[in-house]
Amino acid sequence: MNDKEMRELFKTVKTIAVVGFSTKEERPGFYVPQYLQQLKYKIIPVNPAVTEALGEKAYPDLRSIPREVKIDLVVIFRPPADVPPIVEDAIQIGARYVWMQIGAVNPDAAKRAEQAGIATVVDLCMLIEYQRLFG
Repeated sequence: MNDKEMRELFKTVKTIAVVGFSTKEERPGFYVPQYLQQLKYKIIPVNPAVTEALGEKAYPDLRSIPREVKIDLVVIFRPPADVPPIVEDAIQIGARYVWMQIGAVNPDAAKRAEQAGIATVVDLCMLIEYQRLFG
């Protein structure tokens, strides 16, 4: 994804499902979505061990999010081996983007997302890229 496409992503996305949301403030799975929420993105935490986070109801997986909640982007904070079923769920719920954070990269899952028509960002951090593009 080039910089122009990345800027468009950040300008059009409204709701972000965070798979692998962490309750530990020092982890990227916490402070990245917290930063995005401060930028006015709606954050949906996805973690089976969490019921609420950042003032939002949390869900155990993407399929548990009510259908009326339109997920624009799924950002993944999970080990690479866990990524393929998350991508399958992202396809099922109609997400427009999948973002595999640094360290959450699974090339086969990225290819599957692209084949399903989902724009995919791989091995980049949303916080770093937002700051790089918008200052």
